[in-house]
Amino acid sequence: MNLDEIRDNPGARKKRMRVGRGIGSGKGKTAGRGVKGQKARTGVAIKGFEGGQMPLHRRLPKRGFHNIFRLDYNEVSLGKIQAAVEAGKLDAGQPVTEAALVAAGVLRRARDGVRVLGTGELTAKVTLEVAYATKSAVAAVEKAGGSVTVLAAPAVAEAE
Repeated sequence: MNLDEIRDNPGARKKRMRVGRGIGSGKGKTAGRGVKGQKARTGVAIKGFEGGQMPLHRRLPKRGFHNIFRLDYNEVSLGKIQAAVEAGKLDAGQPVTEAALVAAGVLRRARDGVRVLGTGELTAKVTLEVAYATKSAVAAVEKAGGSVTVLAAPAVAEAE
């Protein structure tokens, strides 16, 4: 058996139905779309439309509140910071900021600030400059001989 002798199993590839090719084909004239009306036309996408009845997504009651001014923080654990220091991606002598974490590959992109969580173990003496740090994170950094500076939150445009 050679590569040029390899074939699909009989019936494995079925040709598609060619519609709109005359009434003798069985799928001619209306091409399986029925007769007239909006859905017989091309480019119709009626998602959620229920024939004039109030759609389900509008019949259900609204719940909750979505704060459009909410800040989106990156969360970083002390364990990830320690791993980056050990791998040589972060310099423990320099202050650890959001830009430094992005450059080191710990964070994918900068958002509204960094929130440091106290999970994991930190042995390196680092200076953190972040938007928020948990009490356990601050205690662990200070125990390792480092310091935490909590930056002011970015100003949010006031709605008038």
